[in-house]
Amino acid sequence: MVANRGEIAIRVFRACTELGIRTVAIYSEQDTGQMHRQKADEAYLIGRGLAPVQAYLHIPDIIKVAKENNVDAVHPGYGFLSERADFAQACQDAGVRFIGPSPEVVRKMGDKVEARALAIAAGVPVVPGTDAPITSLHEAHEFSNTYGFPIIFKAAYGGGGRGMRVVHSYEELEENYTRAYSEALAAFGNGALFVEKFIEKPRHIEVQILGDQYGNILHLYERDCSIQRRHQKVVEIAPAAHLDPQLRTRLTSDSVKLAKQVGYENAGTVEFLVDRHGKHYFIEVNSRLQVEHTVTEEITDVDLVHAQIHVAEGRSLPDLGLRQENIRINGCAIQCRVTTEDPARSFQPDTGRIEVFRSGEGMGIRLDNASAFQGAIISPHYDSLLVKVIAHGKDHPTAATKMSRALAEFRVRGVKARTHQAQPGRPHGQEVGGPEVALAVLTGPSSPALVCVPPLACVPSFCLGGSSQTRPETSIEVSPTILL
Repeated sequence: MVANRGEIAIRVFRACTELGIRTVAIYSEQDTGQMHRQKADEAYLIGRGLAPVQAYLHIPDIIKVAKENNVDAVHPGYGFLSERADFAQACQDAGVRFIGPSPEVVRKMGDKVEARALAIAAGVPVVPGTDAPITSLHEAHEFSNTYGFPIIFKAAYGGGGRGMRVVHSYEELEENYTRAYSEALAAFGNGALFVEKFIEKPRHIEVQILGDQYGNILHLYERDCSIQRRHQKVVEIAPAAHLDPQLRTRLTSDSVKLAKQVGYENAGTVEFLVDRHGKHYFIEVNSRLQVEHTVTEEITDVDLVHAQIHVAEGRSLPDLGLRQENIRINGCAIQCRVTTEDPARSFQPDTGRIEVFRSGEGMGIRLDNASAFQGAIISPHYDSLLVKVIAHGKDHPTAATKMSRALAEFRVRGVKARTHQAQPGRPHGQEVGGPEVALAVLTGPSSPALVCVPPLACVPSFCLGGSSQTRPETSIEVSPTILL
């Protein structure tokens, strides 16, 4: 059973079908017509009478469905309950295998303060910050006096950019502390914050790890997730371009070291910031499958969901043929997220029916989607992701060219969206914006090469930040320009 919805539920169902495993979907009252319900062998309603998101967070209903229908294992996907230790524990108590780390490891990794302490104990470098959540604005003042500005507030019990505020001066401190606390409380039910020194213009590099119950841990190299909007990843690239080989070794070695420190099982991601001097700092561990796991699969030829399921069955990594010396990088992969967002409503998901949908496909292109088809109803209640577009090529320029061509082939009508442009010379991780869609491919230490798609109009966007006026047109008409 997949305790999730949308494209990640379908991704897991496909893996299960390939392994000869029957699949079970759950769906809310608002999701009765969604594709993930149709892709499973069985599907059951949960959260009757609850709010749309709360339905997928209602642990008793999910466990009830699992027990009543003889479910052997639950895959949490990403988001929702995927990093909730109480859900992992509830599965275990019900005699249902949780496809992920143990409840205790999920708890440790979900607490950023404890994860930070574990990283320090493992000898992994961390950004200067508080050792425990702060309880007052006064503590934030003291930290600023010691380390100077800029600093960043982060939610202690959640991620995804929520509860995260950068502060550049004392004048901004109180307002951002209050906002960060409120955001964290609303998103995670706990407003606890900790404070770190803010690393300016870093690269955001994460390492994919995989472990089994016998203590075997390996890495599947890194992904560059530096292109973000509002601290949310929008384009992911594997491997990271122009990454110093010695730095790559340090990143992967530290990731494995931390995973061994906590006895990590199943798939996870260790995230780092890399500053302009090539120094890396641990941020957090995501104890689940990532949205961007696709690019790692493309360059390593390892099906991460297959591996997750086999590990949960009790098989060892060597039994699966997964040994560190056998994991090799094969070319480059890039992922863009196509979303339905309305800039007039602060980028909230747009609603409506997709009247026309034609995707970009062909050699080297993978599409992971759930609601990307003619007649699909786009709901305002959930994530705005429409389809993930993954391009794989022999190197970064080849993958970028394939991505540009695929994006140019898309035709979507019926939903509003935002269009953007990345501009030459922008530093890594900086917000970008304008009247075009663009894929920024990090092919140099300071100058990203750009694959630009000229103006789109009111269509699902390849979101790279910024703000500009919306347009009245409703169809994609593009012709790609490559600036390498």
